[in-house]
Amino acid sequence: MRAVNRKFQFLCFSGALLLLVGCATPPADPAGRAEFDATNDPLEPMNRVIFGFNDILDTFLFKPVAQAYRFVFPQFSRNMMRHFLDNLGEPVVFANDVMQGEFHRADITMGRFMANSTIGVGGLFDIATPTGLPEQTGDFGQTLYHYHFPEGPYLVLPILGPSNPRDAIGMAADGEMDPFGWLASHFGHGGATWYRWIAWGIDERSRNIESLDEIKKNSLDFYAQLRSLARQHRAAELRNGQPAPVKDLNSLYIDPGSRPQSSLDLPDGDKRQ
Repeated sequence: MRAVNRKFQFLCFSGALLLLVGCATPPADPAGRAEFDATNDPLEPMNRVIFGFNDILDTFLFKPVAQAYRFVFPQFSRNMMRHFLDNLGEPVVFANDVMQGEFHRADITMGRFMANSTIGVGGLFDIATPTGLPEQTGDFGQTLYHYHFPEGPYLVLPILGPSNPRDAIGMAADGEMDPFGWLASHFGHGGATWYRWIAWGIDERSRNIESLDEIKKNSLDFYAQLRSLARQHRAAELRNGQPAPVKDLNSLYIDPGSRPQSSLDLPDGDKRQ
């Protein structure tokens, strides 16, 4: 429990920094202001500093560790580790699906957890997906979104990377409601929460070595490119993979050069990019 509390305190401290750091000045011209509002990144000066710090850590620590992990462990071993970690997260997914009123998704998640925890040998094997129980998404940030809690500005957290205040709160809440974290702390293994988080981070980084290298190599602005990709990915998660709705179909037939384009003319998914 102490490890979870330290994580929560760290996130609160990160949020408090927002009050101490100046925001970027919005552009005066309409086109520049529309782009500024669409990116939702008024904290860009601070975010770029943290992004640079994270990039240095990634270059000299995270990426080499991920490469060593891939070198030492064959693919099937890494898949078993990922299945195990994903299975540990199923109770939190289930709880959030219930809070969102997504009872069908919650039912699938419960079936996955029971099948993989038993026949799948504690989650080492994903036997649920081939039997028609696909993995679901569900976190407290998504729950807050479901109840129209505002996301706040784009935010880069130290080590944790792209986020926003809503998802930062959600991350802390998910950590507090995780039953395995409570069990580990009850039996005197509070550090297990950190070990699990580190293992997940190494595995996730190992699965994205080539893709991140390609993005970094071909991006004129690596920060802006990752910001766009991260927000698109998160927007798809919040919609449970559904396409972004178009609020005004008539706007599709308006010549974009006939007037300045504002964020109000864009679909929900584009506003989050």
